[in-house]
Amino acid sequence: MTGNSNLNLVAARGGWIGVDLDGTLAEYGTWRGVGHIGAPVPAMLARVKRWRAAGVEVRIFTARAGDAECLPAIQEWCQTHVGEVLPVTATKDYQMVELWDDRAVQVLANTGQRADGQEDML
Repeated sequence: MTGNSNLNLVAARGGWIGVDLDGTLAEYGTWRGVGHIGAPVPAMLARVKRWRAAGVEVRIFTARAGDAECLPAIQEWCQTHVGEVLPVTATKDYQMVELWDDRAVQVLANTGQRADGQEDML
């Protein structure tokens, strides 16, 4: 969806892109506490910056959003690496047009089938 021709459309319609933090936008190995966020994943950071430059709203989509203690570290990380503080959420809404997450499995709409053709884990 986020080809160059679609970025302006997403921005114009008020849509937003969700980006997971740990393991997607920032490197993640093991939990080290609320104050630790890994180094940026270069390809994903460049993508987020490109989207923001095109006027697309990007939100950090993370389970950490449920813990107020985590927010200052996320905001500081975003300011340092993205160049601005991004909204933080763990909630989808109708304006979310994409979700980038290392744990998500894409499903073909209305089929229940995995988009990658792989077998289920169980």
